Formats: sequence, C-alpha cells, structure tokens
Amino acid sequence: MSAGRGVVGGGALAVLVATGAYVLWPATDVDTRLWDQVRPVIEARIASEARGSGYGETVPALKARWFCRAEALGLQQRGGDVRADVFTLCVEYGVHDDTLVECSAGQIPQVVRLERDHAAAGGYRVVSQEEAPDGAGNARWTRDHFGFVGASLAQDSMSSGALEDKARTHFGLPAGAAVVDC
Repeated sequence: MSAGRGVVGGGALAVLVATGAYVLWPATDVDTRLWDQVRPVIEARIASEARGSGYGETVPALKARWFCRAEALGLQQRGGDVRADVFTLCVEYGVHDDTLVECSAGQIPQVVRLERDHAAAGGYRVVSQEEAPDGAGNARWTRDHFGFVGASLAQDSMSSGALEDKARTHFGLPAGAAVVDC
C-alpha cells in the first residue's frame, strides 16, 4: 500500500482511538450536586410531555396522571449549559377504590440539553431533547448516542417502585395498596 492511501498516521490513529473510546465507553461519573439540580426539571418536562398520551386519561373516574423519573448515564456541564444523557421511565397511574391502577408506561433513552435560567424553577430550563425512535432505529440511536455500555444499560428495565410509591402518596393510598393493570 502506498503512503497516504489506506494508512492512518500514528497521530490520527491516536485521535481515532481516543474518540472511539469516548463513544464506546461513556462517562458514568455524575456530579450529584448538578444532577440534583437538573433532575427535577427533566422529570417535570417529561411528565408534561406524557400528559394526554395515556389510556387512563380517557377514563375520568380514574383521575389518572403521569409519574416520571430519570436516571443519569452521563452529565456534562459547560458554563451554564448542561447535557444530560438519561434513561426515562414514565408510568400513568390512576386510582379505583383503594387500588392503584397502572394504565400506560414507557421507558425511553434521551439526550436533554438545559441552560441556566435563574428565573426558572430549579435554576435550569430544558432547551432541547432528543429521544430514541420507536422500532428498528431505536437500538442504533441508543448505541450512537450512549455508546456500547449505555446501549447495554438501556436494555434493562427501570424499576417502577419509586413511582408507585409517589402515586400512592398522591392518591392518598396506603403504602401497601395493590397495583393492577387498567
């Protein structure tokens, strides 16, 4: 092979390897102080976007509403801007008698961008978000945005236990109230 055709120089190879390592192995260390500030903003945003999309909302007697949580895979801050790589879980719960009713749910990997906004609740506001598409493109999008490790983590189901507890409290149900499907 002649020089310059099909051969990557040592310096370029190092850049490619370093870039590949970042893409394949995303950072999992998350600044907990920053996460505590942006998490409620992210969760409020995803809950508001879920509103109107569940079966339970079509049955007024259930008084259904969405409860959402986000788990950080990566968190990067540059000045007042934050990029949060998150897995989100939203579950629509309603209530019937003394029973918690689960009507709809979805778990979606997302990239959420926020910026510092001192007038906003929590001091941040969401300026954009991308989520994995449904269907065939989901796995590729997740791998491209979160790397190999993140894509593997996305295959795991997030626990809805904390959301069930939050819903029970919201609806005034006892801690051990049963959960049934809609």
